[in-house]
Amino acid sequence: MLIVDAQVHIWANNKPTSPAHRQVATFSKDDLLKEMDAAGVNAAVIHPPHWDPNSSAAAVEAARQHPNRLAILGNFPLDRPESRALIDGRKRQPGMLGLRFTFFEPHQQTWTTDGTMEWLWPAAERAGIPVALMAGAFLPVLGPIAARYPGLKLIVDHMGRTRGAKDAAGWANLSELLALAKHPNVAVKASGAPSYSSEPYPCRNLHGYIRQVYDAFGPRRMFWGSDITRMPCPWRQCVTMFTEELPWLSDADKELIMGRALCEWLDWKLPG
Repeated sequence: MLIVDAQVHIWANNKPTSPAHRQVATFSKDDLLKEMDAAGVNAAVIHPPHWDPNSSAAAVEAARQHPNRLAILGNFPLDRPESRALIDGRKRQPGMLGLRFTFFEPHQQTWTTDGTMEWLWPAAERAGIPVALMAGAFLPVLGPIAARYPGLKLIVDHMGRTRGAKDAAGWANLSELLALAKHPNVAVKASGAPSYSSEPYPCRNLHGYIRQVYDAFGPRRMFWGSDITRMPCPWRQCVTMFTEELPWLSDADKELIMGRALCEWLDWKLPG
């Protein structure tokens, strides 16, 4: 089975500003590949983190060196006019398969509603660039966007979970996520699952929520991922939580969820 992680980070000379991530100054592509090999992960999509200003360049170099193992969902400052000229040439960068935006800073948290991002949706649709979003705080906004731009592929990060919340409290907005499934151009990244449970592996109190996401989106719009540097369990358990602990997933479902569906959505043509 092809195992493709939908979300990982690499960085250098900067400790993560998020305390949830490993508090190490450097987690390099070599560190990443070593851990991938140990966990049986074939490939991964790098998301350059905000705490390292050089992380985008490092991701491009990593993807250039390892095109069959590493790709990128990149980013740029959405509120700068000069960013608008970047999108059409985005896919010409090595390994660049799409974009991913977070909204951690206070001034960013209104961008989806104050017009700051309105230029992005038609531009990304025109350029054929998928966009992933840390959208847990504004899921209802995505429905109208998906309807207005049916050719735009959107990905909701982390099953739309809110930062820091665990167990039932972390799924309070699940109905808002499930409502997006009616839009065929919206997919969901089933990443970071163990971090949303206070129970030990295999985090059985989450399985019912994951089943609801699966029932709504199906295996072709549900992408497994780890976000490994903030996980409370080993990478291999992030894999086996889906491949061994969810008996309602068929072998065909697992093939899609664990990597094939993500590659199709991002048009990542991996060998084999």
